[in-house]
Amino acid sequence: MSLHILIAPNAFKNSLTADAAAAAILEGLEQSALSFTAECFPVGDGGDGTGDLLMSRLDARKIASSARDPFGRSRSTYYGLTSDHKTAIIEMANASGLRLLDSAALDPLNASSIGTGDLLRAALAQHPGRILLCMGGSATVDAGIGILSAMGIRFLDEAGEDLPPSPIHLTRLTSIDTSGLDRRLLNTELTILTDVDNPLLGPGGAAAIFGPQKGASPEAVKKLEAALEQLAAIVRRQLGIDLSALPSGGAAGGAAAGLHGLLGARLVHGIDYFLDITGFDKALDRAQLVITGEGSIDEQTLQGKGPYGVASRAKKKAIPVIGLAGQLPTKKHPGLDDYFQALLPINHSPLPLPAALAHTAANLTATARAVGNLLALPLAPGHQ
Repeated sequence: MSLHILIAPNAFKNSLTADAAAAAILEGLEQSALSFTAECFPVGDGGDGTGDLLMSRLDARKIASSARDPFGRSRSTYYGLTSDHKTAIIEMANASGLRLLDSAALDPLNASSIGTGDLLRAALAQHPGRILLCMGGSATVDAGIGILSAMGIRFLDEAGEDLPPSPIHLTRLTSIDTSGLDRRLLNTELTILTDVDNPLLGPGGAAAIFGPQKGASPEAVKKLEAALEQLAAIVRRQLGIDLSALPSGGAAGGAAAGLHGLLGARLVHGIDYFLDITGFDKALDRAQLVITGEGSIDEQTLQGKGPYGVASRAKKKAIPVIGLAGQLPTKKHPGLDDYFQALLPINHSPLPLPAALAHTAANLTATARAVGNLLALPLAPGHQ
């Protein structure tokens, strides 16, 4: 009886989608001497690409739509809708993503999530009972005020004038008018998949941690923090809701906090929700070995990233897990050792980061081929 392997990687950031990573791993195993069967089950934890995986797993069709990018320019994109019209799926990165912008154009003080609001409005026109919003990969640190503006919420200054929906204006915020909120949201469950547990504010918050990743200078980070603090203060004063320390509230530049506080959106751990809704455990029941991976596996992986979600479920069923990554800790890490029976680096020669990213697929295939050959090694008979 041959070994049955479940291949369940996350995306390799800035390099490979989870689908492509799974295909590269399978190709390497097929090139090896191992006799096996396999199932590819690429996973998403709420990060960029999760929406497309959900659309595939839930048999949702892509609906063409237009939306504004982070600087208000119209672009063609899409959202997903299941065949029963009960669930819509939105990928925030499709309208408000880092991947839509050149690195020189990044400007989180002026970037807005309003395009994701455009997609949310378009999805609401289908009257789904549930909307899944995957928030990874955004170029914004606006606490979702762009999305909220598209939903009819007004952010007002001292004179009662509307503020443009970007964080550079938020320090002038004095009140929030929710009277124009799109009423269709009242009959729709809005669930946000997050892949981080950072709060909205503070040294571990949206501005401090994610601002620099989205192009913010140290001075811009301070301005973003002040903007988010002002929004949190007004929400606390008007609604009695404390957004500041909400777990995962810092996701997508604080959009998770903003949508939770003002729309009542439900925040969920992306990987657990993904694995549940896609029936991952049934695939796991058929497996004798799991291979997972992503760009980096380290102590942050244990905070709820894709490979951890996969490995923790495998551990409950006593199924061994091999993790493949471009970057791994150099020292033994007991926490990781509890979930991964082997962690293997995929890079096979010293390369600068851009070159290493370009070779990710080939490196994954080569490493998986080596894994297969190791698993196929015959054991020598014992000597007396």
